[in-house]
Amino acid sequence: MKLLTILLQDILPEVADSVASGSDTSSALKSLTLEELMARLISGVTKLAINIAIALLVFYVGKYIIRKLYTLVSRILLRRNIDSSLTSFVLSFVRIVLYFILIVTVIGILGIETSSFLALFASAGVAIGMALSGTLQNFAGGVLILLLKPYRVGDYIDAQGYAGTVKEIQIFHTLIVTPDNKAIIIPNGQLSTGSVNNWSKESLRRVDWSIGISYGDDVDYARAAILDIINANPGVMSAAEKDAYDKANPQAAPEVHEPTPEEDQEDSRRRSIADFFRSRRSRIIRHQAARQKELPALTPSPYAAPSVVVTELADSAVILKARAWVNTSDYWTVYYSVLETIYTQFKNSDHIHFPFPQMDVHLTK
Repeated sequence: MKLLTILLQDILPEVADSVASGSDTSSALKSLTLEELMARLISGVTKLAINIAIALLVFYVGKYIIRKLYTLVSRILLRRNIDSSLTSFVLSFVRIVLYFILIVTVIGILGIETSSFLALFASAGVAIGMALSGTLQNFAGGVLILLLKPYRVGDYIDAQGYAGTVKEIQIFHTLIVTPDNKAIIIPNGQLSTGSVNNWSKESLRRVDWSIGISYGDDVDYARAAILDIINANPGVMSAAEKDAYDKANPQAAPEVHEPTPEEDQEDSRRRSIADFFRSRRSRIIRHQAARQKELPALTPSPYAAPSVVVTELADSAVILKARAWVNTSDYWTVYYSVLETIYTQFKNSDHIHFPFPQMDVHLTK
């Protein structure tokens, strides 16, 4: 209908004005001779055909340019090792924006007023935005997750009452797979504003076991037996390995000594500008290395080695808490293995007994 109105405006402006005003169009047609009508029809159709040809040419050339830009952006993101989830989001966003610009350009070439089209699109966007406020919140949450990266694909997370491995990070939701292979879809809006426990964020984790022994059992004997079982497990880190990890991952960087202004002035007199900056950088590196040598060695953490302590005197048992450090990937393997070994060795022991819930009843005569 819009193209017909534009065609009438170009060929027969009198008829177009009559249609717009709602008056009779027969009088406007009677005022034209057959030769004038045919000439205007031929001129208008020719102009419209040229505009359509130009619009088609611009559309296909624009598609070719969009494909080239898409490929260029994709290569740049891959070359810089950008996260795959963020890469897919950026590429989709770039493609949508470029195609929208192309379509608006083609519509303008056809003669349709783009300002009214953009105004209609904006008003429709506001209405859709109000109707899909929750969806837009999830979209914004997806953008934050892709930019801030609180978790990545492959991480094991616990959020919104669900725990599982992150399978996909989409624009509106995150897909996690539970250990029993259930697919859970969680909206990104909740994940971006709520708490997320990322079990895979750190490379080390501490394993805790709670073991109950009977009142009257030898605590030192139980402690030594549990430590022997834990230290014999190949997945448990020793104190030396844990301290080495702490030294390789210091919490604070060493202090860097900056050259004094007098040293800068002396160097600037004797060297050119390029030599001056090179020497300044080398002095910073030398001072940093010297400062690193002066730093005291890290004190071994008392919690680095496996330990067993009494944590509770319960109603029916003395509760021992055992702790050890393991690689995050070995957490459950070590946990189940040590727990099973403790039960296997202690059930036949004469020194350690697993208590049952019990109650002492005293009868008064």
